Amino acid sequence: MNSKSRIIRINQLLNYLPQCDSFAVIGDPGCEGLGTSMMQVYANALEEACRDDFILVAGDLVPIGDARHYHTICDITNSLSERDVYVLRGNHDTGAYCDSFGLMNYALISPDFTIVVLDNAMRKFDQEGLDLLGKILARNDCKNVVITFHIPLPNHFIKNCVSQEEYEKLRAVYLPYKDKVKYFVCGHVHSRFEDAVDDIPFICTGGGGAMIEDVSEDIKASDIDYHIVRFWCKSGVLTHEIVDLGDRPYTREIKDPIAKEKLADTVKGELYAHLHYLTFAERAEKRGYKKIANLFYALAESEYRHARSFFSILNKTQPFAETGKNFIAGEVFEYEKLYAMMQDYCKEQDLPLSRQAYRDASAAEKIHAELLKEAADLDNFARDSIYVCPVCGFVMTDKKDRCPICGAPGRVLKKYTEGRA
Repeated sequence: MNSKSRIIRINQLLNYLPQCDSFAVIGDPGCEGLGTSMMQVYANALEEACRDDFILVAGDLVPIGDARHYHTICDITNSLSERDVYVLRGNHDTGAYCDSFGLMNYALISPDFTIVVLDNAMRKFDQEGLDLLGKILARNDCKNVVITFHIPLPNHFIKNCVSQEEYEKLRAVYLPYKDKVKYFVCGHVHSRFEDAVDDIPFICTGGGGAMIEDVSEDIKASDIDYHIVRFWCKSGVLTHEIVDLGDRPYTREIKDPIAKEKLADTVKGELYAHLHYLTFAERAEKRGYKKIANLFYALAESEYRHARSFFSILNKTQPFAETGKNFIAGEVFEYEKLYAMMQDYCKEQDLPLSRQAYRDASAAEKIHAELLKEAADLDNFARDSIYVCPVCGFVMTDKKDRCPICGAPGRVLKKYTEGRA
């Protein structure tokens, strides 16, 4: 664990970084919550970003800006980062932001580039920030200027941005020094796109923790992965690259053999509790105890979320478009090899219930594999509804009078339309 604080508190407008020639930007790690699954992505981003000289978080570190949440994100950052981390204020980073991080407008000045951090968390550029930008751009020793903020400028992709009036305030300051400005960089949108404003490259990055989402017909969640943006100077020219995190998993926790074993055991225990509560909830519902059933459905969901949190530490995050394909081999192995072998074993040992369970599951796994092969073509998958037998788990693409495996009546089949039962 790092002994020093990696989160840098900003106490002055001008901050000199004499030996820096690269930096990385992480967008929106915590605005949807500081749960383990999202913090695993942030940890992954920090680990990858440490290849550079320092890190800038482009806002929304926390879901709500109180001292408790800031303490949590600072504790995680200080533990994981090997580089200094600078932050700017996002629309979720309200309340105690200044108590934790200091000034909201400031500049980072290195020999090769200058970053001007402007606060627009409330969708407005304040005069302090605009004055600072003007002074920086007027300096002869400031070059390769990157202007960073949280809420996007007006662009060709999304309407979730500052008003044209607010943009014009910014434009009036930078336009006389346009040739000095090499990038605009922001967060806020849980995705990624690149555009140009006044022929200046504009990068929006929000792939540091919050769930990636659709932002337009042109920018779908399936096309964007968790990522960071790296910047560096080469021969005096500032350039950048997008680094997707799927191939660079966070590994600190699973390198500890005891922690890895216990995490796996905990996932199993939480999933067992999930199934236990869910089974009892269904029994209670059938017997008319609606309130009791509701309690146990809620407990089952809670246990599932616990399992998901622990599993996220063990699981390698994969590019979204490839994830579905990677499930196929496991399904095929189960119905062709594992479950067939277990059926034979259970027959030999006269274990009829186990044999039946493996037989029924094997039939379903074969359908799983076929559907996953169809779903590998994400944009052309055309199944609107899927039916699942709640008795044996068999999967159907159209409703039957009875489950073809266990014979359960069609009226009990659960219909899934666009992911909902």
